[in-house]
Amino acid sequence: MLTLQAFSDAASKSGGILYIMAALLLLALIVIIERFWALGRMQAQCQQWVRELKSHAHVDIGLLRERLKGDVQSPAAQVVTVALHHDLADPLDHFSDRLEEAVMDQAPRVDRGLWMLDTIVTLAPLLGLLGTIVGMFNTFQALSHPGAATQAVTGGVGEALLATAAGLFIAVLGLVAFNALQQRVRLVMHQLERIKLMLANRMYPHYRGGEAETRRAAPAVALPTVLSAGGAPTGPVLQARLA
Repeated sequence: MLTLQAFSDAASKSGGILYIMAALLLLALIVIIERFWALGRMQAQCQQWVRELKSHAHVDIGLLRERLKGDVQSPAAQVVTVALHHDLADPLDHFSDRLEEAVMDQAPRVDRGLWMLDTIVTLAPLLGLLGTIVGMFNTFQALSHPGAATQAVTGGVGEALLATAAGLFIAVLGLVAFNALQQRVRLVMHQLERIKLMLANRMYPHYRGGEAETRRAAPAVALPTVLSAGGAPTGPVLQARLA
């Protein structure tokens, strides 16, 4: 059983590497817990917005304003806010680009802190190997002294290998958590893209109606009267006279 005293002795023989690895383990646990909680909350908020938009065929500005009162800071709410403040005089393509920009703005917020976990997964085994090398160096140095006990040497080797075991443990734990968090990031980003498409599809009837009104309001264009070489009218005028 690894006691606090045994850990302290092993850490001192590893050149203090085990203390650094303990700090890395604590940091990894903080990132894992915080990201699982934050991404789970973002995912639930996105699902609520998807259900809300799916239950309506058109974008209702009043409904969006009322719904945003209870959810202002979530990534999904930030995307919906673009639709709320969009000018219908702009073309539909511009509206889609604005929504895409809002989704991209939320990407750093969604995967925040995962780079630290990725770094810990790579760094922990290397630090463990370094701690083992330092411990083995100290152990074999003890063999140079006459009368060194064999039990002390083998015990020192075991304590040196503890750094490698700790590094592998941190790497395995971090790798499993990192892959699980990456999957949640992909799900949240997929839901944001879905919300973007739902807003664009439900905003399209407004543009289609506006284009239809523009066509109805446009005055009829008079066809030009074309004269032949002899000055005789041709085209619609000539057809009218023949009739």
